[in-house]
Amino acid sequence: MAMKRWLVLLAVFGVIAAACTAGTEDQGTPAPIETGPDASHEPVTISMWVPFGGAEYKKMSVVFDMFEQEYPWITVEVRPGIGENDEKVLAAIRAGNPPDAVMSWSLDSVGKFCASDAWQDLTPYIQQSELDTSIFPDSVTRYTSYGGSQCALPFLTDAMGLYYNKDLLAKHGYTEPPKTMSELTAMAKELTEFNPDGSIKVAGFIPWFGYYEFTPLELSIIFGADYYNEDGTASAVASDPDWQRLFQWQKDLVDFYGADNLKEFVAGQGDEWSEPNDFHRGRVAMMFDGEWRVAMIEDYAPDLNYGTAPYPTPDGQEDQYGIGRVGGTIVGIPRGSAHPAEAWLLVQYLATNTDALVEMTNIIRNVPTTFPALESPGLDITPQFQTFLDVFADQGSHYKQTSEIGTADQDLVSNFGEDWQAGDVSDLQAGLQSTAEQIDNELAAGGG
Repeated sequence: MAMKRWLVLLAVFGVIAAACTAGTEDQGTPAPIETGPDASHEPVTISMWVPFGGAEYKKMSVVFDMFEQEYPWITVEVRPGIGENDEKVLAAIRAGNPPDAVMSWSLDSVGKFCASDAWQDLTPYIQQSELDTSIFPDSVTRYTSYGGSQCALPFLTDAMGLYYNKDLLAKHGYTEPPKTMSELTAMAKELTEFNPDGSIKVAGFIPWFGYYEFTPLELSIIFGADYYNEDGTASAVASDPDWQRLFQWQKDLVDFYGADNLKEFVAGQGDEWSEPNDFHRGRVAMMFDGEWRVAMIEDYAPDLNYGTAPYPTPDGQEDQYGIGRVGGTIVGIPRGSAHPAEAWLLVQYLATNTDALVEMTNIIRNVPTTFPALESPGLDITPQFQTFLDVFADQGSHYKQTSEIGTADQDLVSNFGEDWQAGDVSDLQAGLQSTAEQIDNELAAGGG
């Protein structure tokens, strides 16, 4: 699977690089559209590709109805299930027939989008519209821009935290979730139940990369491990000691369970996005996950007695409790958009309209990305969902550093993590050094 992901990644990067030289002539910023009550417009249809599909898209499609009510001369033709595959979007840019606007989940591609002009720099549009970007938290601005180009705007975000089964915790005398990594370790061990043959019946916590949202990325936020040096010119995977700390913490807990036991347990995991999810059915007591799980529990396990909390912190860093990984959906205008002025109205609406953001937050349970929406009395907030609003609002919450090599850095670190947890790496520092060199080679090649 890792090799397959890597080949797809290389294909995506090749398309991005090609997009730099095909269909990228400077279009200039179109004149603003008069939207006052006396304005008259010819009807126009614009296209947008979005990553949402299936039932989730059906829920969120209402936002496009709201936009068309605001701008009745514009019809939006939405193609769902596409923006999650950036290769298709970028191939369309290269061919000169992209959608007018695009939505994506690929935060790690922002560096490529911006640097290659595959997504247009929105700064002129922002200036022309006098859009006050201070409505966006700093963490959002960081992951929607790169190299001086604001080529994307946010449309909701994810915030990550800890989910815990209150009944399973209470069974062992716990009334509160863990707040430090040592507490997480101790509780994970005590909450775990083994079958007579030694296999895992109920897991306190599964520390296996590849199990739902347990990834090196999440641990890097918890432990404060940087992917790059300060100016982003070289990998910090070998030089930042926090990488050693996080991998050693993970391996110690892996050794408690046994790698073979964990492989067997993970092989039997339920589908992450539907009713059989392990947390829904009490197969795991605690896990890392995003705010979207609140809505899924409402749909698939409404009687589950559960709570949410921020990630535990490394011991000695309790003052950082409350931070988490943030970063979510982005919107932009691809190079070659046939209707860029109308596309900007749509992009701006999705990014800034408080009513639309609140409506979408209440429907799909993602976190709104403007201060007015975060403070809106219209938000339907449960205690479990409030955790993620608080995580997003915490000044320490952030996304990893991005670069022009897209997800290559994460893939390389994840590949190393898989070898590490399986016991195929005997020298941790040497393995990290090799991984850092691979990332540096990607940087030198420009991700192409």
